Amino acid sequence: MFKNLLSFALLAISVANAQIVNSVDTMTLTNANVSPDGFTRAGILVNGVHGPLIRGGKNDNFELNVVNDLDNPTMLRPTSIHWHGLFQRGTNWADGADGVNQCPISPGHAFLYKFTPAGHAGTFWYHSHFGTQYCDGLRGPMVIYDDNDPHAALYDEDDENTIITLADWYHIPAPSIQGAAQPDATLINGKGRYVGGPAAELSIVNVEQGKKYRMRLISLSCDPNWQFSIDGHELTIIEVDGQLTEPHTVDRLQIFTGQRYSFVLDANQPVDNYWIRAQPNKGRNGLAGTFANGVNSAILRYAGAANADPTTSANPNPAQLNEADLHALIDPAAPGIPTPGAADVNLRFQLGFSGGRFTINGTAYESPSVPTLLQIMSGAQSANDLLPAGSVYELPRNQVVELVVPAGVLGGPHPFHLHGHAFSVVRSAGSSTYNFVNPVKRDVVSLGVTGDEVTIRFVTDNPGPWFFHCHIEFHLMNGLAIVFAEDMANTVDANNPPVEWAQLCEIYDDLPPEATSIQTVVRRAEPTGFSAKFRREGL
Repeated sequence: MFKNLLSFALLAISVANAQIVNSVDTMTLTNANVSPDGFTRAGILVNGVHGPLIRGGKNDNFELNVVNDLDNPTMLRPTSIHWHGLFQRGTNWADGADGVNQCPISPGHAFLYKFTPAGHAGTFWYHSHFGTQYCDGLRGPMVIYDDNDPHAALYDEDDENTIITLADWYHIPAPSIQGAAQPDATLINGKGRYVGGPAAELSIVNVEQGKKYRMRLISLSCDPNWQFSIDGHELTIIEVDGQLTEPHTVDRLQIFTGQRYSFVLDANQPVDNYWIRAQPNKGRNGLAGTFANGVNSAILRYAGAANADPTTSANPNPAQLNEADLHALIDPAAPGIPTPGAADVNLRFQLGFSGGRFTINGTAYESPSVPTLLQIMSGAQSANDLLPAGSVYELPRNQVVELVVPAGVLGGPHPFHLHGHAFSVVRSAGSSTYNFVNPVKRDVVSLGVTGDEVTIRFVTDNPGPWFFHCHIEFHLMNGLAIVFAEDMANTVDANNPPVEWAQLCEIYDDLPPEATSIQTVVRRAEPTGFSAKFRREGL
């Protein structure tokens, strides 16, 4: 009996440890059946679990060995990992964007990512940057803690239990999705329910009355955005995309793909259970319009509350976050002359859709067979020498760049992410005014709707090629991206990739066709309340 209990205890410890990846660690990628919403399908696990937390401290050296044991033919098997929100100064080769910073890690191989986010702390995430692979589960939270956080006096608790992730989930693998993607479920901390499905277990965020919590909200989305709120509680925002802000209190916020918010939650309500709500803008079977039966929901549970679903209601007139009301806490002024169009480099990107492809200034991005960084390391001297033609923009060193991107192309709102930088949002979606004094800084911005004209600024102080793309993965794969080749003259000196980095391309180029071919999964009719049946078809 004692041995059985000991074995169970050791197993529990092992599972708990697998939920956290440390700054120096191994990440083994495997395929296995998962059922986060009560529907069973194959997915991608990291160290045997779905989306474990990567945890580190400010100024830690990160050494993360990614072991690729993916073998399911219905999903992509080569991979690369992007550490979203980290600037990768001097380690552009470790940024993880396939076709820009590296070749993929082939199945049966491993690659060691080494980087030091010096002086940088905050809320980030990691995900595959190979095709639409992260939609099948290769994504998770990443937090770098600061022992001297300027906002520390505002909260009592900040640990792995105060992280809230939002993810879209599909009942067929991402490579088999045809047409506009429509998620079957919203997962909150990896759990959820789908419309017409079983009463699957929901995630619970535990709090104690009288305490204040730094909640780190992370959108791991491939496509939808969410309206996020917690019944009966305000959200005091103190961080956006790894950048501290002046405290700003709202009842509800809209969070787009790749964005993060830290907010202080004051557990000042009666002991009870409260709904955590994340309403998506799209989904199958009416997902976007319901919270019935715990769909799009998790539970905030006070210590001493019953083990039951909440009976609370949402605020009928919530104070909604307006991005223009957020202000940077540290070095708040936008760089450059505080006048629209007065930066050193002024760019305007016109989005379009033609021939079934998205375009930026008339060109649809096509991932090159040789990564942009390798092209530069091999002697390319200017953007004209770089592939893909028409999608690479050279930026000179130590210049202020102003980028204007009007909204309006179909499929929006489009959330755009810039690798290698945080930028000042001097004009937000929904606003006609400019703020050069204390705009919010972030790395993913929504372009808004037709008529909006988002304007951002950043300084070219980080040599290397950096991706700028829509973070709706299906749009990125359909051409909605460009590459900034920043300070090309100093890129080679500023970055020193290991020998194994160049070998990634050699190994990948030698893969047989069966290592990358996909067997499609076809969705059959799914009667309400019953599981769908799938069949495979070889391509």
